[in-house]
Amino acid sequence: MIARDVMSDSVMSVSADATVFEAAKVLVNAHVSAMPVVNNDGVMIGIVSEADLIERSGVGDAGWRGGLLGQVADDIASAGAYVRAKSRRVIDVMTKPVICVEEDTPLGEIARLMLNTGIKRVPVRRGRSVVGMVSRIDLVRALIAQRAVAAPPLPAAAPSAPPDELTPLSDEKLRREIESAVRGRSWSLARRADVMVQDGVAHIWGVVPSDLVRQAYCIAAEKVPGVKVVQNHMHVVPPSPVRLGL
Repeated sequence: MIARDVMSDSVMSVSADATVFEAAKVLVNAHVSAMPVVNNDGVMIGIVSEADLIERSGVGDAGWRGGLLGQVADDIASAGAYVRAKSRRVIDVMTKPVICVEEDTPLGEIARLMLNTGIKRVPVRRGRSVVGMVSRIDLVRALIAQRAVAAPPLPAAAPSAPPDELTPLSDEKLRREIESAVRGRSWSLARRADVMVQDGVAHIWGVVPSDLVRQAYCIAAEKVPGVKVVQNHMHVVPPSPVRLGL
């Protein structure tokens, strides 16, 4: 498998002159932990992560001081740190230079790169464009997908359609069709949902509120023509009850 097979291809980016506060909002809303930083020409010049925003934004610089005066001083310092965090620019806190890989880079090479450099994610390039992002969790998912036990092969059946119509769909096309099949449904409630397809075997990931929703995702994927088997790795986390203050 190569980078293109496992990367997240919906890449969010942020302008270099955006504030740290604006970048934080994009990370939270997009449910990602890092994103490329681009200049006015749309060229990537760095990458900004949650760690960059926390460690380099100036929040938490003030130490604890005892007593009433110390508490007042600490509050003022915290307020100042908050203002600095909002007004500082992404270009001041981003990581550079950026380590990238090409879309046809083997996963083994990406894993060694992450281990040797200590990075948790790498942008994927196609020419000068960033087309995806591969994280450590993407590599773990690929490992599970490769080692998952495939369902027993189905008995061969006589072809009922012309040979041209029996040509298997590509894994990438199947992945897009599964995503389309589950998108916008009333039960489509998964958080951090992701789909990976290898040799016609679909792997579905995400966090869902109930086993019924988990089954709905599996059934929708199974109905996509060309899908051989569905491996459902979704995790059920029931919503926490809301307590009313009295």
